Amino acid sequence: MSDALKISRKVYELLLASTSKPPPAMRSWTGETWGPADAKSTIVLQHPGALRAAFFPPSDLVAGEAYVHDDIDFEGDIVGLLHFGAEVDQLRSNPLAVAKVANLLRRLPADSRRKKATRPGLKGRLHSSGRDRAAIRHHYDTGNNFFAQFLDPELVYSCAYFLDANEPLEVAQHRKLDLICRKLQLRPGQQMLDVGCGWGALVRHAAANYGVTAVGVTLSPEQAAEALRRVREEGLEDRVTIKVNDYREIGGRFDAIASIGMFEHVGADQLANYFSHLHDLLTPSGVLLNHGITNRSRPGRFHRNRPSFVNTYVFPDGELTPIETSIATAEAAGFEARDIESLRSNYALTLRHWVTNIERNREAAIKAADEITYRIWRMYMAGSAVAFERNAISVYQTIFAKEQRPWTFGRKWATAGDDS
Repeated sequence: MSDALKISRKVYELLLASTSKPPPAMRSWTGETWGPADAKSTIVLQHPGALRAAFFPPSDLVAGEAYVHDDIDFEGDIVGLLHFGAEVDQLRSNPLAVAKVANLLRRLPADSRRKKATRPGLKGRLHSSGRDRAAIRHHYDTGNNFFAQFLDPELVYSCAYFLDANEPLEVAQHRKLDLICRKLQLRPGQQMLDVGCGWGALVRHAAANYGVTAVGVTLSPEQAAEALRRVREEGLEDRVTIKVNDYREIGGRFDAIASIGMFEHVGADQLANYFSHLHDLLTPSGVLLNHGITNRSRPGRFHRNRPSFVNTYVFPDGELTPIETSIATAEAAGFEARDIESLRSNYALTLRHWVTNIERNREAAIKAADEITYRIWRMYMAGSAVAFERNAISVYQTIFAKEQRPWTFGRKWATAGDDS
C-alpha cells in the first residue's frame, strides 16, 4: 500500500471516530474501498492528494470546490453524507484531533484541481443597483431549462408548504401559493406587487384565482421572458405585468406586497431602505408578506464577510440576518408584525425533493448548463437541506401591516385552505 493510500485511510478512520452519524464509505483512486458495506453514500477520492484538496485549509468553500472540480466525488445519499460532514466539522473544537488530521493531510501530495479554476467574483459597490443586477443574473440566469430539471412544473423557487411529508412537491408548492394569497387577504380589484417574482407563479395564481391586478418584478431577463410567456399562454395580459426592474425603481401604490425568497439578496445594510420603500408603496391599510431565510447565528458568532461556498458560487452578496433583526427593522419603518410562521422543516423537505429531482435528471441538467453547474447546485441544495435540518438556518413568513389596517380576529385567514 502506498504512503498516500495509508495516510488517506488513516484520515478516514479519524473522521469516522469523530461522529456518531452513519458513516459513508470511502473509495480510493485505486478502487480500494473502506467502511461499511451497507453505507448509503460513498466519498470517492480521485487522486492521491484528494483528501488534502478537500480539507486543507479547512473550510466549506475548499471542500465544496474539491467536489465541484472533481478532486472528490459523492455517490449515493449526498444529504446524509453532508450530515456526516457537518459533525466532522465539529472537530475544529478539538485542537488535538485537528492537529492529528492536519499533520496527516500535509503528508499527502499538494495536488488540487481547484487551483486551476477561477473563483467567480463581482465588481462595484456592494448592493449598488448594477452589482445587484449582476449578482441576481449570476444565480438566476443559469437557464430556465436547468431550473426545470429540479423545480415543480410552475417553477416555484422557494420552500413549499407541506401538510404531509409524503405528498408530491407540486401539491405543496400550489398550497404555498394559495396560502400567501390567503395571508395577504387578497380581494378582487386590489393591486398587488410581487418583489422578486421569479417565473411568475404567484402573480398568475393571484390574478387568476383572487381577481387582483398584479405586477411582478425581477432582475433576471430570462425569468421575465418565461414569466411573460406563461402570462400570455394563460390569457392574463390584462391583469398581470412583468417588469425587469430593481425593487428600488418601483413606484405606485399597492394594497398588498409579497416578497418571497428575495429578502436574502437585499443585504444587511440595506434592510432599513428595503422596508421603508415597501412601506411607502403600500396604501394606508396595506399589507406585506415577507418570506425570507434567516441566520441562526447571533452577534459574536456571525461572520458575515467570511467567504463560503454558497456566497462564492451560488448567492454572491447574499446575506442572512436573525429574525429579530428583520422584525425590528420593519417596525422601525412603520410596520407592525402581525403574524410569524417558521417554515424551516418545509424548506428542508423541499430541498430534499430538489436534490432528488436534479440527480434523477442529471444528464438533462448537464445538457442545460454544464457539469460544473450541476455539481455546484447539487452541493448547494444538499448542504442547504442539512443546514435547515440542523437548525443552522431557518425561514419565516412574516405578515407586516400598516397600523391603519383593520384587525382580523382568529387565524383562519393565515392557514392553508385544506389544513383541517
